[in-house]
Amino acid sequence: MTFTLARPLTRLAVIAAPLLLAGLSGCAGMAERHAQHHGAQAPAGTYSFGLWGDMPYLRNGDAAKLPAVLDSINRADIAFSIYNGDIKDGASRCDDKVYTEALAMFNGMKQPVVYLPGDNEWTDCHRSNNGGFDALERLAHLRRVMYPTLDSLGAKTMPLTHQGRAPGDKAIENVRFSQGPVLFVGLNVPGSNNNLVLNAQECSDKSVRKAAQCDAANAEFLERDAANIAWLNQSFDQARSQKARGIVVTVQGDPGFDLPETPAVDESLLPGNSGYRSFMTELARLTAAFDGQVLFVHGDTHFFKVDKPLHAPNKMLENFTRIQTFGSPSLHWVKVTVEPTSANLFRIEPVMVAQKK
Repeated sequence: MTFTLARPLTRLAVIAAPLLLAGLSGCAGMAERHAQHHGAQAPAGTYSFGLWGDMPYLRNGDAAKLPAVLDSINRADIAFSIYNGDIKDGASRCDDKVYTEALAMFNGMKQPVVYLPGDNEWTDCHRSNNGGFDALERLAHLRRVMYPTLDSLGAKTMPLTHQGRAPGDKAIENVRFSQGPVLFVGLNVPGSNNNLVLNAQECSDKSVRKAAQCDAANAEFLERDAANIAWLNQSFDQARSQKARGIVVTVQGDPGFDLPETPAVDESLLPGNSGYRSFMTELARLTAAFDGQVLFVHGDTHFFKVDKPLHAPNKMLENFTRIQTFGSPSLHWVKVTVEPTSANLFRIEPVMVAQKK
């Protein structure tokens, strides 16, 4: 079959991006006013928030363990939590009930929850064992269901600024809000190489997708990648304008970092990570120019990790810290405390959830 090979951002993407983003910037302005009207900016001071994601997974029997995690987060002294994607595993069906059940779970949490999409609930839904859905149709469904208002989820909500205008819009899932001296940014950057399809073999792997669907996936990637980079830039601009001391950037996908123990290979340049390259290059540039601390949060790999893995280009960015959150079958979460008097600004604690025996 014919197939258009995936490419890095091209002139077409550069031309198309301003057309898309011109509309989105106006939408963001409306949402900013929504947030300001509701008083999104909290008083400066020490506070904590939670990070969790990649759960529950049906194939790992997480249903029995999940209540303890939810209870632990609900009992914690946190202002809000951020769920960084994957409301299901990658080998189960993407039926409508998956989204409605996840929505009910989030709305059952005591404090506000900011939900960000993962690959398992849209990118991977084309897989035969996921039901053979059209992934872009599932993304559209997710945008309608999981973002019913401009506020967060949770029994107690808080206003968010969105890149899109209303539920169902493109980029409605890209959000930001401020709390004390920190600006928080959430973006739709999922696993599975950010929905970038590299070749015909990958297109049909574990799937009945046709070439036209994979071409559509790559067009979606280019459009969303440009929107994500624009949202990232706007957010850093806002952080500087409000003199924020830190910025938290949260996504679901593991973008791949160069591992120092393998000097002959730069893992960040492998084809399987190519869908993140433009975004991460821009994040490195913005981080290098930012006076405050940058906390980058992702899931996808399911093992807790805290390090400083970003270089730009030949030196470590000392103000960049990565948190890789827990995930199934390790159902735990991460508590981050903002300490305005600390030079590091963020204190990071893994919260190990004990299960009843």
